[in-house]
Amino acid sequence: MTPFAYLLLTFLLACAIAVSLSKSLLNSIIIFMSYSLIMSIIWILLESPDLAITEAAVGAGVTSVLFFVTLKKIHAFEEEKEHEQEE
Repeated sequence: MTPFAYLLLTFLLACAIAVSLSKSLLNSIIIFMSYSLIMSIIWILLESPDLAITEAAVGAGVTSVLFFVTLKKIHAFEEEKEHEQEE
């Protein structure tokens, strides 16, 4: 494996740990999007372009949009702002 692949795997592991430890829902979604994009690049390196396109479209695209809509519907953005102002 190339050093670039090792770097991507390190970022992938860091994203997985960071999304688990993040207290903010918005930050978790953004980290999840970056996880999906890194995974998409890894699929390209593994010469699986069909899986890479699917991961980019579904993982980083559709799922993230659904998460953002859900946060908007449950008013999580406003609650996080209020919580930050209290501290």
